[in-house]
Amino acid sequence: MTDTETNGGPPPESEMPFVAPCRDVGPGAPLRWIAAGFRDLKAAPRQSLAWGLIVLALSWLVSLPPLLLGNKFALLGLLSGFVFVGPLLAVALYAISWRLDRGRAPSFRRSASEAKRQLSNCMVYALVLMVIFLVWARAASMVHVFFPVEADPDWRQIARFLTIGSAVGSIFAAITFAASAFSLPMIMDRQTDTITAVVTSINAVLRNKAAMAVWLTIITISVAIGFATAFIGLVILFPLLGHATFHSYKDVIDASAWPQQEPMGLP
Repeated sequence: MTDTETNGGPPPESEMPFVAPCRDVGPGAPLRWIAAGFRDLKAAPRQSLAWGLIVLALSWLVSLPPLLLGNKFALLGLLSGFVFVGPLLAVALYAISWRLDRGRAPSFRRSASEAKRQLSNCMVYALVLMVIFLVWARAASMVHVFFPVEADPDWRQIARFLTIGSAVGSIFAAITFAASAFSLPMIMDRQTDTITAVVTSINAVLRNKAAMAVWLTIITISVAIGFATAFIGLVILFPLLGHATFHSYKDVIDASAWPQQEPMGLP
């Protein structure tokens, strides 16, 4: 028996598994996650909606310059960045659900503090996303070889270009989704590193393809509704998805081998 086992402390890092095991869930699991997220939204409405308003303000701030300049392509490119920054913006919402799960009172200040504590891990995660984005951007530039060179291209040529571009973009969006589905909630809940959390997330997504396809569809529809309502819908939908994402992690990932994070502040 090791000293850490004798003293009841956490096992040394060298004894930690590389990937947290995951549970198999059915296609109906995302509905269960949404229901749990809605309970958290009702339990902490002011804190959750405050973060929703922050997302609304940031979305308007990012969208205003290209709208004023009349550059719709720039606006589309900026909005596609939501795939990357959305999970990072949701970290504070994971903190609210995490405190509720631990029986602690949530607050806006505490959720911000909990998110700030994970800043170093979030930066590593952002670095991973930056690598994906750079490869994505390179692939996107190569797709332009399929752009029609005629002054008046027909619809078949344009459709081919859009189909190829969408297929390439979908591949990188799927990679980003797999890396972020469970990683940041795991980092919020357990004392683990970013790489372990990302690999765990990808493994769990690959083992639960049907459920994650349904979950991705729900997220896509929710974000589309948010965009269609000039981002106003995100005030409610973004916190709801954030809380639901935390519960998806609790439902799928067994991270009991890692020590729990300790809450900051008073109970």
